[in-house]
Amino acid sequence: MKFWNTRLLAGFVMATMLGFASLAQAQSTIHNVRGFLPDLRFTLEGAGGKTVTQDTFKGKTVLLFFGYASCPDICPTTMVQLAQVVKNLGVQAPDAQILFISVDPHRDTPDALQAYVNAFDKNAIGLTGTEKQVADVARRYRVAYQIEKPKNPKSKDYEVAHSRGVYIFDKQGHAELLAPDTESVDTLTQSVKALLAKNGK
Repeated sequence: MKFWNTRLLAGFVMATMLGFASLAQAQSTIHNVRGFLPDLRFTLEGAGGKTVTQDTFKGKTVLLFFGYASCPDICPTTMVQLAQVVKNLGVQAPDAQILFISVDPHRDTPDALQAYVNAFDKNAIGLTGTEKQVADVARRYRVAYQIEKPKNPKSKDYEVAHSRGVYIFDKQGHAELLAPDTESVDTLTQSVKALLAKNGK
């Protein structure tokens, strides 16, 4: 498994955007999770060694996804999808925030992770932390993940398995929606717009 470089990402983004543009799903599989999942809360590390908490995103509708930068398919596809959703918001785009939390802190340094998410959306934020910090926030939102132990302890070539889904929080940080990564861009866009309208945006 190799890290995505900027050129490969740019090509992937363009090709996948075209695919999502024609993707439509007849029935939404987005679930209302208000009252079933906890509010947005975490302490993690962002680019430049900056400590980032949920307070940084007060007043924003947050689209949260857990993954890792070396992911060959699910993560880049979902990031393209979320970037298109935010783009579709038009003048409301500044009211939404994409957060990508890495479950692979051994390889995903904060700066490298930020460079990765920037390839999809310049305003997206990549966050990571210590093993405990990542495990705590993953457990909070019932995210399962497993890092394969490499045969060579010094090797950075290993697989990571993780559960999928996009968590959407309102501007007060309440968990509102849980969407599968297979949901259509159009449906996700309409759900986010409805949430923004509900919150007076």
